[in-house]
Amino acid sequence: MYNGKSFIAVIPARGGSKGIPNKNIVEVEGKPLIAYTIETALQSKYLDRIIVSTDNEEIAIVSKDWGAEVPFLRPSCLATDESKTIETVIHVLEQLQSKYDYVVLLQPTQPLRKVVHIDKAIQQAIDKEQSSLLSVSSVQQHPILMRTIDENGLLNSIINGNSTIRRQDFQEVYIVDGTIYINKIDENLTEKTSLNDNKYAYVIQDSYIDIDNYKDLERFRMIVSEKCE
Repeated sequence: MYNGKSFIAVIPARGGSKGIPNKNIVEVEGKPLIAYTIETALQSKYLDRIIVSTDNEEIAIVSKDWGAEVPFLRPSCLATDESKTIETVIHVLEQLQSKYDYVVLLQPTQPLRKVVHIDKAIQQAIDKEQSSLLSVSSVQQHPILMRTIDENGLLNSIINGNSTIRRQDFQEVYIVDGTIYINKIDENLTEKTSLNDNKYAYVIQDSYIDIDNYKDLERFRMIVSEKCE
């Protein structure tokens, strides 16, 4: 709880994964991937409850072993490749008897987040009265220099702008990094909500990683092993 507002964390972890089988519980330096997110969430000063939403019994057992709650399994219809994360969030909120003011979504595929990221994002949302926010990270490649190629081989700019200006004069741009999403639980939070369109930004200064394939996983292994040395 922070300033009288309560927060529930939802960690979505379905069993199916095409890129990396059993991705959410694959071991990295002796610890299942999802445990990195659970451990960080448990360190938060403000999260009142930490729920893992999964359709998989093994993930449920592992999540409980590492300290998260798994009060129910997610229906298989919400665990397909086409399922939306917001549907999972709404399902969790509907199943729980207790009511909370905000939901904090923490995806296990972004395991580099620190507890300071979670707590500062919560503070920002409440102190600045922001009903929804998401974490972003700065990117090096500016989209003004990016192009698409049409069927005739012609280059087309992704965004309008003068690409001849000096790089140091480019306006800084950010990418939605998927590390933290915070939404006020009210009538505006529905299955039609697009979490990636949350209104306000919490800027993460540290590096982030989104584990989608084996290359990402190996990079994370290297980062973790270096920290352990």
